Amino acid sequence: MTETAEKKERYIEIAVSRAEDRADTEESLSELSRLLETAGGECVYKVIQQLERPVAATYIGSGKIEELRSFIDAFEADGVISDDELTPAQLGNLEAELHVKVIDRTMLILDIFARHAVSREGKIQVEMAQLSYKSSRLSGSAGKAMSRLGGGIGTRGPGETKLETDRRRIRNRIASLRKELRVMKKNRENTRKAREKNGLPVFAIVGYTNAGKSTLLNALTGSDVLSEDALFATLDPTTRRLELENGLTVLLTDTVGFISKLPHDLIDAFHSTLEEAGYADYIIHVVDSSDQRAEKNMQVVKETLSELGISGKPIITVFNKSDKGGGPRPLSDRVADITLRASARTGEGLDTLRDAIKRVVTEDMELVSRVFSYTQVADLERLRDRGRIVKEDYQEDGIHVEALIRK
Repeated sequence: MTETAEKKERYIEIAVSRAEDRADTEESLSELSRLLETAGGECVYKVIQQLERPVAATYIGSGKIEELRSFIDAFEADGVISDDELTPAQLGNLEAELHVKVIDRTMLILDIFARHAVSREGKIQVEMAQLSYKSSRLSGSAGKAMSRLGGGIGTRGPGETKLETDRRRIRNRIASLRKELRVMKKNRENTRKAREKNGLPVFAIVGYTNAGKSTLLNALTGSDVLSEDALFATLDPTTRRLELENGLTVLLTDTVGFISKLPHDLIDAFHSTLEEAGYADYIIHVVDSSDQRAEKNMQVVKETLSELGISGKPIITVFNKSDKGGGPRPLSDRVADITLRASARTGEGLDTLRDAIKRVVTEDMELVSRVFSYTQVADLERLRDRGRIVKEDYQEDGIHVEALIRK
């Protein structure tokens, strides 16, 4: 490591689990470790306490807290991170007991979002989520600490005034950000209306984070959207044109990756990013087929789409990363209209995916016949953009056209 290289913060991961849920908890902690790596930290040790439910005051029991102190010293840890979202009381009490930084999964995801947001809208969404999270914790240990600053009798001392000031500033800032987002939403709606006017079919690419959505978009369209082996590598929706055979054109929109234990306020904050899936005509669900948790990840995507009110759209499920092994697993609730294997990295199966895209679009199209005069070339071009020209015959009375257009 060079002197200028950033030193990785070292964390001990903690989780509470029932005995029958131990395997799931271990998988969740493995994902938490990957989240830490994405944020520039590293996990040095993991602690799982077997309990029916977390301790209300401190998340883990007093005995585990004693053990944790020794692990913090032994591994020279900079902090502790909980796999579950901590209440303000749990957060404050653990910091008081351990004398190191304590964060939770939600705080970590917010940090990653803040690092990866590129567009103005993405940055606003991140700030709103952070402020919402901070606001809910002003009444906890931080709030109590501020209320003691004045030391006066009663509850209206300088500390209380500071707390109320902080709350008001957060409320005002959130209101300002929401106003700015409304303007951006209006602009996005205008862009969407322009797409609808062109009549181009839209496919939303969804999937668990790091399933390879951006890599697939790049492989299909020849674009250069950021793609890397990291969780939440891209946050902002990106739309690209895909030219298929016989003149058919569709739009592909990449969306933010889904993840388990994503709090509802984060889903709300990023609704404008995810809503592209709601306005799409079709869904391409990308699954990392090499991931042993593929079925569970698919369920998370299914549940998140349901929370967003997205249903009834034709779905193509792509089991990506086939070059790494694995493949489609038998799923009792598989609802995809088309299922196929592919590798965005090697190109395997991409022709099959293009054929599948053509198939689902064509099934929603009808054959029309029309004669265009030679002064209506612009109208013919609009028809060409909206669908697929099947037959084009230039005769004395005009251009005789048969075309497939969306119903």
